[in-house]
Amino acid sequence: MYVQLLKSLNRLHPRAWDFIQLSRMDRPIGIYLLLWPTLSAVWIAAGGSPTLANVLIFGLGVVLMRAAGCAINDFADRKVDGHVKRTADRPLASGRIKPREALVLFAILLGMSFLLVLCTNSRTVLLSFGAVALAACYPFMKRYTYYPQVVLGAAYSWGIPMAFTAAGGELPASAWLLYIANLLWTVGYDTYYAMVDRDDDLKIGVKSTAILFGEADRVIILSLQMLSLGCLLLAGSQFELGGWFHLGLLAAAACFAWEFWSTRGLDRESCFKAFLHNHWAGLLIFAGVVLDYAFS
Repeated sequence: MYVQLLKSLNRLHPRAWDFIQLSRMDRPIGIYLLLWPTLSAVWIAAGGSPTLANVLIFGLGVVLMRAAGCAINDFADRKVDGHVKRTADRPLASGRIKPREALVLFAILLGMSFLLVLCTNSRTVLLSFGAVALAACYPFMKRYTYYPQVVLGAAYSWGIPMAFTAAGGELPASAWLLYIANLLWTVGYDTYYAMVDRDDDLKIGVKSTAILFGEADRVIILSLQMLSLGCLLLAGSQFELGGWFHLGLLAAAACFAWEFWSTRGLDRESCFKAFLHNHWAGLLIFAGVVLDYAFS
């Protein structure tokens, strides 16, 4: 129903669907993966009582920045996406959108995101430039390093320190535990995503942690996920989070165990499902945070 609603926008403009696909608004999984840890940080930074303004600013900011990241990613990959089975029909790779148009969309989305940040405070505005830099450079990293997923993790986690400065202007050292936890988690689930394209990437010379990890891929992913939960446990003790939060972490651990088991065949479909499944882990952790503050 959601996708059909988006497709109906073609009645307003014949090329609307092309730009929706470019910004990946028809595939909201990336929004969820970015949203849950960001909102968890918004709640923790405010001691469980975030302002409606900050919830809206960071919620909408996630949607806009993820869309901007997709636009610049497809611009960077416009010459290689056509050689990858999963991405061959993307708007830039298939020629339905011109590179210049993708850059214009990227700039518009960044401008809208910046207007949201201007509603916070000066320290958060300064931090936002780091988010822009990471979003802009990530798509090009796969040409130079086997660690593009680390750069993505840094970008996807940048809303966490911003949530703390927006809440009170201060950035406690404990907030970086949340940042590291999310970075590790992102590297894990994006490696599952990269495993889907590994055969194609090897042929065209694109680098990823999926290629770097090789046969140890699933073991390393599970290790990263467990390290992420360990960082969250440490952060929870610093922010005095209790039973509900720990229950959320336990549920997330169960999700990670299922992903490890389900990908034992290493086929593309199971790896992609494992990537998608991480949305539930993020949601469960966020639910644990909210419930812990609500009932403590």
